[in-house]
Amino acid sequence: MTVGFFRALAVLATMAALTGCVDHANAPVLLPIGVPVNPPAVAQGICVTDGNAMYDEAKKRYHLRAQLTGYAEADALEEETTARAAAHRQYVACLSAQGYRALYAN
Repeated sequence: MTVGFFRALAVLATMAALTGCVDHANAPVLLPIGVPVNPPAVAQGICVTDGNAMYDEAKKRYHLRAQLTGYAEADALEEETTARAAAHRQYVACLSAQGYRALYAN
């Protein structure tokens, strides 16, 4: 019984140590505007999820438009550009609704 406890403790310690290895170098800094609805980490998670959903939806709509207009082969670059732009607009709108503004370091 104690061996299982120590194994679980070792796994938790390893997970805690590896948490610092996650790369957040390209993540924006969230500046609060007014009174934010959620803490920055929660708002970031919500808005990234919304952006990812919009990315998938924009790709589906692009393919549907290509089929409706009769283009058999969709342009991959235009599809990706359109989907990324839609995802970024959704992400920024979501952050704004959460009470934050994204600041990107360039």
